[in-house]
Amino acid sequence: MTPNTDGKADKATLRGELLEARRRLTADDAQGAAADLARHALELDALAGAGTVAAYVSVGREPGTRVLLDTLHARGVRVLLPVLLPDNDLDWGVYAGAEHLVRAGRGLLEPDGARLGPDAVLEADAVLLPGLAVDDRGMRLGRGGGSYDRVLARLARARVEPPLVVLLYDDEVVARVPEEPHDHPVQAVVTPSGVRSFRA
Repeated sequence: MTPNTDGKADKATLRGELLEARRRLTADDAQGAAADLARHALELDALAGAGTVAAYVSVGREPGTRVLLDTLHARGVRVLLPVLLPDNDLDWGVYAGAEHLVRAGRGLLEPDGARLGPDAVLEADAVLLPGLAVDDRGMRLGRGGGSYDRVLARLARARVEPPLVVLLYDDEVVARVPEEPHDHPVQAVVTPSGVRSFRA
């Protein structure tokens, strides 16, 4: 599948194409990719030296984060996980292991511990972002809910600039994604094949 990325495709169309491609992945495909993603992500300097990482729990056929979360947690890294608020903003809680994840709305998994408030993300040394694609400029295409746009705006207002990293499948690194004024580039993308960094 080659998504339409000629700049004329709008975000909704591109999202639909990419989500359909994910739905066609087998469980074995997704599981194998998760191990490779974790291995490559842990090679990033941004994660190797981090004391606190803001991440997320992958669900469905999203590029898997579970192996990465468990490895970071075992290393003593403080891993912050998002908690979706009614207005689509994100609160945060600390990852204490898979047994401390609970089902939440929209099929998400969230930590069962104390809530730290939306500003907790400002403490992160690196932020892992979910996404559907990234292009050659480092521009990320999200799911469209706006939650991470708020996170990125919060970081910008506070003048906090942790490295932003998106985890994707190989074919989700595309030539161009549609861009809007509020979109922020990421510093790196991790795929099962490796890591690609983007210039600031």
